[in-house]
Amino acid sequence: MEQEKEIIAVREREHSVMLRVEEGGGDGKDSAKKVETAVHVAGEETQVEVKTRSKRVAALDAFRGLTIVLMILVDDAGGAYERIDHSPWNGCTLADFVMPFFLFIVGVAVALALKRIPKVSEAIKKVVVRTLKLLFWGLLLQGGYSHAPDDLSYGVDMKHIRWCGILQRIALVYFVVALIEILTTKLRPTIIGSGPFAIFSAYYWQWIGGLIAFVLYMVLIFTLYVPDWSFVLHNPGDVNDGKRFTVQCGVRGHLGPACNAVGYVDRQVWGINHLYSQPVWIRSKDCTDSSSSMGPLRKDAPSWCLAPFEPEGLLSSISAILSGVIGVHYGHVLIHFKVHSERLKQWLLMGFGLLICGIILHFTNAIPINKQLYSFSYVCFTAGAAGIVFSAFYILIDLWSLRMPFLFLEWIGMNSMLVFVMAAEGIFPAFVNGWYYETPKKSLVHWIHEHVFVNVWHSERLGTLLYVIFAEIVFWAVVAGILHRLGIYWKL
Repeated sequence: MEQEKEIIAVREREHSVMLRVEEGGGDGKDSAKKVETAVHVAGEETQVEVKTRSKRVAALDAFRGLTIVLMILVDDAGGAYERIDHSPWNGCTLADFVMPFFLFIVGVAVALALKRIPKVSEAIKKVVVRTLKLLFWGLLLQGGYSHAPDDLSYGVDMKHIRWCGILQRIALVYFVVALIEILTTKLRPTIIGSGPFAIFSAYYWQWIGGLIAFVLYMVLIFTLYVPDWSFVLHNPGDVNDGKRFTVQCGVRGHLGPACNAVGYVDRQVWGINHLYSQPVWIRSKDCTDSSSSMGPLRKDAPSWCLAPFEPEGLLSSISAILSGVIGVHYGHVLIHFKVHSERLKQWLLMGFGLLICGIILHFTNAIPINKQLYSFSYVCFTAGAAGIVFSAFYILIDLWSLRMPFLFLEWIGMNSMLVFVMAAEGIFPAFVNGWYYETPKKSLVHWIHEHVFVNVWHSERLGTLLYVIFAEIVFWAVVAGILHRLGIYWKL
């Protein structure tokens, strides 16, 4: 069907060109030659247009889909398999790759979407509007208003609303990298010169933006003085509910949970009551003997184990801009290098270089890999991993044409916002849970989880994992595939 439409378009183009040439006059062989030449040019132009339209990089959608799948997996199965859940502090688990993978692919998409900017003011307007949409959805889904999927109530006390979250961080990074792309459009080269660093020097403003974010983060995290601070525990039913605790600090450059500059900045900017109330550090060795699993607090556990901490806070989000900048660089490579081997050379060299840099910084204890602080070693390690995984997808899907095994990732990636809201944020299961019998625990979602998976396999852990894989990931892959066939996409 697509080929037939393209052939028809070519013939229509040829016919219109012949009419224009005939109207221009001329006689004999001269006119015939003009017609033949014009038709040939028109056909070539149409072929170029068709080729360009079909040249979508499928690895982009697959990578985006993989990130959504990982998010669903670690969010809903992380409680059963704590080792894939976020690292309690230093280190990197499967869950810790989700956020930087999001930011990496946002950067790649920004470079491709903004490679042609007809009007700067219109482009800025679109970026601002999209940023505001991301902020709105972030506040709605993670600010505390939505209690999905198990709690059927809704609403949030504005004295305790959480201002930060996943979509808010994505919004900040997207706004910064997109704005740099737009405002430097006149400095953008059409042809990249030779040399190993030509692509870097061609887009030096993007790297200057990343450098500013890096310097600002490093200066603040190592020079800010963190004084003693206190908090009131808000946990109804807990024996310590309403009790005030004090955390002693009085240090600079501390990278531990209690007295780091990341937490200090968020407490000062947002207020302690507006931070995430269930940080993962409660699973650390300092807080429980069951680390890295959730367990009872140690009797000698420090007071900060019960304190709030914002994993998507302001200072750590400034550092996260680097993940977006690196993604933009991968997008620029995709635009300017047309040969597969050249693209892969650029991507893999940078990917392995960043990965090795992150490992060295971590194991020399210079700067530990830490998702909660979004440390520089964490940026390098996760961005390097993202670059390598993206390159692998590019080889398998776009170079070797092995699309079939990854189609479900492509479908999810094409409708990533829909799957994020409905599945990762639990809006669809919350809707289904709203139709229960006698008690909220007697709903279709709970029945499927219990009787189709847990009872069949006689294991809560394995049953939960299989439920997440088949009742969530596979289910939404099928839904996304159907929507793709219907040409329905939810985009901000």
